[in-house]
Amino acid sequence: MVIKMPLSLQHLLMNKRLFAVLLLGFSSGLPLALTSTTLQAWFTQAHINLVTIGALSLIGIPYTLKFLWSPFMDYYGLSKLGKRRTWILLTQAGLVITLLLLAQMDPSTEAMSMSWIALTIAFFSASQDISITAYQTDILEEKERGLGAAYYVFAYRVALLLSGGIALIFADYFGFKLTYQIMALLVFLSMIAAYVAPRAVELPMRATSLFQSTVDSVKDFFTREKMVWLLLFIVFYKFGDALALSLMTNFLLQGLGFTLTEVGLAYKIVSFVATILGAFFGGILLTKWNIYRALLLFGLAQAFSNLLFALLAIVGKHFVLMSFSIFIENFCSGLSTAALLAFMMSLCNHRYTASQFALLSALASLGRVFLGPLAAVLVQNIGWTSFYVVSFVACFPGIIFLLFLKEKGSTHAHATLY
Repeated sequence: MVIKMPLSLQHLLMNKRLFAVLLLGFSSGLPLALTSTTLQAWFTQAHINLVTIGALSLIGIPYTLKFLWSPFMDYYGLSKLGKRRTWILLTQAGLVITLLLLAQMDPSTEAMSMSWIALTIAFFSASQDISITAYQTDILEEKERGLGAAYYVFAYRVALLLSGGIALIFADYFGFKLTYQIMALLVFLSMIAAYVAPRAVELPMRATSLFQSTVDSVKDFFTREKMVWLLLFIVFYKFGDALALSLMTNFLLQGLGFTLTEVGLAYKIVSFVATILGAFFGGILLTKWNIYRALLLFGLAQAFSNLLFALLAIVGKHFVLMSFSIFIENFCSGLSTAALLAFMMSLCNHRYTASQFALLSALASLGRVFLGPLAAVLVQNIGWTSFYVVSFVACFPGIIFLLFLKEKGSTHAHATLY
């Protein structure tokens, strides 16, 4: 007997657009941990001081400034590949080269040089993100955005599991040099996925110059009513979550005394499972809920999950409690991330997708990039327990701005929220 799959499910599983988003999401997620948590672990093992490790979060500055060069990626591109795939392939090539350079270095003697190379990696990674998220926004139909965000988060987290979790376990036995070389190979293989991905329909540019295109994209975005409140919401929505995670590797390794393998197994693998479950659950709910309801409830869940780390700091080294806390926090983070991505996609004009999504995602990443040094100072002065209580409180400004948008938001934002 042949079992026939329901047409809706078959369409979902066989959809070339969603499958392309899945493959490119992996490529997008792979470099992030290599310049953040994995590099932080490498520096920790080399006995670099805490303030220097906290300052490594500044390597992520390109993620917050990528809107500056995104108009260039909206305007130029090879006609055969299309603008999106052109830039995806070029940035992936840059990542392969810089990761191989980083693999040859030693943090105990070349910490500063490694930081500059890592900053370059972050630049290529942020540029790759511009093209991939623009491609994702252009190629997905409106009804697919919630599920597309879930697909993207799933693949992104698979990549983070490899570059941030399994990489730590591998480095524990074989060293960081070989680990980074393997990561470079994976980026190289990702170039195949970018080349064979279906081409997105790209609207012709109305502007006759790069400068005019940049001006038009900014004008289109900022002339919308009450857009300042919308941007404030995007900045602060993930603020508390970013603060809680900014020194997580150091918290688990030095604060609680877990080994690299324990952190790789629990922190990375558990967080991977939890985040993809949260993202898929959130994607399904987004097909039934309006985006405002999802953002509000997921944001509240994200806030309260941070308190589990305060409890863990009080209890001390406890593997089961660590695993449970990480699961709940990352499940809630997956929910909120899927909703936020779908919301940001809905705000973009498809003529300027790269520029506008880059600006939105850069604003959303401000907390993750700039909170590292502040987090280190807070931990040194108030301790881990109070630090995670502060991260709980830091979740609420974003929720307040969301409530304000519901009542006072722009015409465009109001229509999108409902």
